[in-house]
Amino acid sequence: MRFWLGLVIVFFLVSCEDILDITRIDGPCTIQLKDGSTVFTEDSIEILESTGAITYRDADDKLWSITRDEYESYSCGN
Repeated sequence: MRFWLGLVIVFFLVSCEDILDITRIDGPCTIQLKDGSTVFTEDSIEILESTGAITYRDADDKLWSITRDEYESYSCGN
């Protein structure tokens, strides 16, 4: 029984690796959009590696997401 439980746990952990393709970058961050505007956030941003989408929080603590097609670049740090 312990063997099967251990096997299930190992399988679960291995399958979760694909879910964890998020890179978190500490802020403040500036995101340059393709339309020429700029997004600034004091908080961290998270980038979903599989799609390139950026998720961030604005000054009102609302959660936003920008697709890879919508931004040109980003920079973070002081």
